[in-house]
Amino acid sequence: MSAPAAPRPTLAAPSPSSTTTTRRGVLLDWRIRFAILSVIWGFSFLLIKVGTEAYAPFQVAMGRVLFGALALLAVLLVRREPLPRGLRTWGHLSVAALLLNTAPFSLFAYAELSIPSSLAGICNATSPLWGMALSLVALSEDRPTRRRFAGLGLGFLGVLTVLGAWQGFSGVDAKGTAFALLASLCYPIGWIYVRRTLAGTPGSPVALTGGQLMVSTLQLGLVSALFTSAPASFPLWPTLSVIALGALGTGMALQMQYGLVSEVGPTTAQMVTYFIPVIATTAGVLVLGEQLHWNTPVGAAIVLAGAALTQSRPAPPKPA
Repeated sequence: MSAPAAPRPTLAAPSPSSTTTTRRGVLLDWRIRFAILSVIWGFSFLLIKVGTEAYAPFQVAMGRVLFGALALLAVLLVRREPLPRGLRTWGHLSVAALLLNTAPFSLFAYAELSIPSSLAGICNATSPLWGMALSLVALSEDRPTRRRFAGLGLGFLGVLTVLGAWQGFSGVDAKGTAFALLASLCYPIGWIYVRRTLAGTPGSPVALTGGQLMVSTLQLGLVSALFTSAPASFPLWPTLSVIALGALGTGMALQMQYGLVSEVGPTTAQMVTYFIPVIATTAGVLVLGEQLHWNTPVGAAIVLAGAALTQSRPAPPKPA
């Protein structure tokens, strides 16, 4: 969760039976799966860049959710799990699909028409900063602390460092960067909505997310039909990139994340957030030959430090 976004909470907590099944079915140590998940999500920004070389951004986003939905539906078929039921649930899933898939996936694809994939990956890392700022207003249980305010300010300083504010933002495409930052803002808005409307909804996280991706496929299919023309050809590498982006980065990666949350808990699983921009930057430089200036890794490190502070919680008081 895109490009992945930073790892995000699941729509519903795994049931005891699914947790037991997950643990019995684990074939790889969780550290290896953690590393694989980091690489998959980190390379997603490179795959978006390659996909936009042949397809319109809306088409890249549609392929992403389509193949992601097919991957999760295959899992549901094997498990013999049903899709969610109820018009109310599907109505909320439609809004969640718009906020968590349709809008951010399209915005990231449009952003990478004019900015490097490495910069898009770093912008994605600002999602926890947006989430902290929004949660202070929308979620009463998230109380502001000095540490979290400091993290918000530090993250903002990191963004300015990445963009080279002291140089007047020269060499940075403002429109593409704004799209990437707006995409990152969509994720916390979407998850605040999910927490208020879908928490406790019957069904496994895979079933709910699979339904959500199906709705997003319909949304993007309609938008693509209205605003883009059908591709004249299907070049090999861009096509494979879109398929991998969906099946691996949106389907398999989410399934892997659920397993990590069940096995090691959400706090440890969320640490994958801090590896994504590092891998995205490395992939962009080594594979796509993107330029790397000193302020990019330094600013990214500051952003991640700020994000870590905003996600920290005070230690519980020790019993007397």
